[in-house]
Amino acid sequence: MSEFTLHDLQCFDAVARDGGFQAAAATLHRSHPAVFAAVAKLERQLGLALLDRSGYRVSLTAAGQSFHTRAQSLLRELTALRAHAEQLAMGEETELRIVIGDFCPRPYVLGLLSRFFADCQATRLDLHFEAVSGPLERLYDGEADLILHRVDKNDARIEWVDLAKVPFVPVVAPGFLREPVPRAIKPALMRDYTQCVMRDTARHTPPQDYFTVEGARQCTVADQLMKKEIILQGMGWGHMPRFLVDEELRDGRLISIANRHLPGSVEELVAARRTDRAQGPVSNRLWRYMQNAAPALRRALAASRGR
Repeated sequence: MSEFTLHDLQCFDAVARDGGFQAAAATLHRSHPAVFAAVAKLERQLGLALLDRSGYRVSLTAAGQSFHTRAQSLLRELTALRAHAEQLAMGEETELRIVIGDFCPRPYVLGLLSRFFADCQATRLDLHFEAVSGPLERLYDGEADLILHRVDKNDARIEWVDLAKVPFVPVVAPGFLREPVPRAIKPALMRDYTQCVMRDTARHTPPQDYFTVEGARQCTVADQLMKKEIILQGMGWGHMPRFLVDEELRDGRLISIANRHLPGSVEELVAARRTDRAQGPVSNRLWRYMQNAAPALRRALAASRGR
């Protein structure tokens, strides 16, 4: 058996994960023939058929599945080793790029960041606001070092710190719904009313729909505070982070229409970063700072609901 190269393993791994040579080539930013040749060479060197090419999409053979499991472990170790080497060579960062998502409790989080960066005068905070799929897209595209938003916790490319659970509740202004109003409002009834939704700031990620009622007129806004004001003025209805409307729900300026048909949701707010990127000393201090600050943030949000 001849020795195989790291390039051969990376091409095979990409084909196995993406389900085809064309998709793997796009992932690796290489040509289709180059990826095909690398995998074929790997199979010759091993004396094994790693891929079943008889179907419409290539799939792993039994030997391919076993080999891929071990190959993935090696590639993960190599990625970690490369990141560690880059980190050792890195001094203190001159800037950190942080993206705050649309349902992040800004006063609490900005207070945390203000206190942290007050002790990091040599590192500039490059702060951005994104909505819906925008924060995660910025992270995947390498345009953010840290995001404060929701993530897919099954994605091995990222690690996260749980910060808080943020309940969302569907709300309307008094008198917004025409009489008679049923006790348990169904989504179909809300098609007759304008729904206020967040504008997704993602540039190329397929759009994500959260809470949208199919067929309803929509009013699209850039942030949750504008959305809240539109709902307060009776110009639409929508789902709001509970911490932003607690006071209005208590004094009657807004009414919850949550029920078993419109239950709302609970979103998990996390601090997230890439696992396959080198992290400098300031980034790692901020990570530990977020881990330590998370319990106080959860208590602060719980206290706001209890007032």
